[in-house]
Amino acid sequence: MSEYKTVLAAVDLSEESAQVIARAKAAGAEDAAVHLVHVQEPMDSVYLGVVPFGPVFPGMDEAEEKLREELQKRLDDWAKRFGLSDGNTHFRYGSPAHEIRTVAEELGADLIVIGTHGQKGVQLLLGSTANSVLHGVGRDVLAVRIHGESDD
Repeated sequence: MSEYKTVLAAVDLSEESAQVIARAKAAGAEDAAVHLVHVQEPMDSVYLGVVPFGPVFPGMDEAEEKLREELQKRLDDWAKRFGLSDGNTHFRYGSPAHEIRTVAEELGADLIVIGTHGQKGVQLLLGSTANSVLHGVGRDVLAVRIHGESDD
């Protein structure tokens, strides 16, 4: 029987999130609290260097707010789909690895579950976010190999 009482599943809200959430639920103890976290990266960090000052485009702040609302709804939908308790979703804004580690610390999570596509090469083994989470946290991390439709 698992000793993990608090499990944090980091999800990107794609259909592949189902694999991560299912593994998080399976890895925890029978009465474990499973939490979901999604981190939205600021648009200006994605387009860093394109425009040195100010928003990347007019209306960027409004677009980011609409996106934030839609992503929060999708996160809540995933929680409902897997029967997770109300209040067990955490939407953050910033650097994914940093925010995942922060939420895990705040919750006192025993385990972080994160997806990886298992790209080839030592540096790409876990992907940048999974690798950053793993190397910056003092708790167990389960990297779930995401299987696509064509994978065996």
